[in-house]
Amino acid sequence: MGAEEAVHTPPVSRVLDAQSAGPMVPRMVLGARLRRLREEKNISREVAGEAIRASQSKISRMEWGRHGFKMRDVADLLTLYGVTDEADRATLVALAKQANTAGWWQPYSDLVPGWMQAYLGAEQAASLIRCFDAQVVPGLLQTPDYARVAIRLAHPGASVEEIDRRVTLRMKRQQVLHRQRGPQLWAVIDEAALRRPVGGIGTMRDQLRHLMEICQLPQVTVQIMPFLAGGYAATGGPVTIVRLPGGQLPDMVYLEQLASALYPDKPAEIEYYWDVMNRLVVEAESPEATRTILHRILQET
Repeated sequence: MGAEEAVHTPPVSRVLDAQSAGPMVPRMVLGARLRRLREEKNISREVAGEAIRASQSKISRMEWGRHGFKMRDVADLLTLYGVTDEADRATLVALAKQANTAGWWQPYSDLVPGWMQAYLGAEQAASLIRCFDAQVVPGLLQTPDYARVAIRLAHPGASVEEIDRRVTLRMKRQQVLHRQRGPQLWAVIDEAALRRPVGGIGTMRDQLRHLMEICQLPQVTVQIMPFLAGGYAATGGPVTIVRLPGGQLPDMVYLEQLASALYPDKPAEIEYYWDVMNRLVVEAESPEATRTILHRILQET
């Protein structure tokens, strides 16, 4: 892709709600354009890093939208990549300014680690979210009481005020499911997560009822991986894949861990996790069976 094609890609505002996305998606759009410009000139990340007095790993993070942009760095990279037209440069510099705005989670910035910010931005801008969890109900589907217990387990030393704020943040994230142009959510949950009484019997029964209600929304699909399935495709932990609108950006794979997260971003890695997710939905019970299974678990709880 040449410079002219790169800078005339449709702007972010045409394909998503920039207020909902925050800076994350503009970062990804700008990073993708810079990566294509660099590859068009056959310039290595190492050379690009030297041009802005940075490491090649920083160039990689910038190109995948997981690092902010200094105006000077963008200007120097555009010069290195041969983008000399003032209008074209102004377009990309303006995108860099948008990419540096505060995220929607800014009031909770003290609670949101740097490794999670990329995912939070993508989640709110997504057209599709696919997820799997074997241990707990996915965050976008949790009730406030269930979320409070799950968060307390993850942050045992947190104050009551901090726990309250973390619950509020999680509930704000869930609003994306009720927006007019929100994403499709397709979740696969292990039966074990539904039978483990997180917070006690009462909290778990309310959580099961909530799942029965929310899976009736046309934009939400929930499948259950039964015990009888035996082994299945994903055994290493939770997996989330986010697809962004517009067809301009690669899918984001998000693997959350106890105190960090991985974002596999090589095309082969992204394809691998899509294959895992597709196998999970085949191995799990059908979406049509979900309410019946939830009702049975509720009766047995």
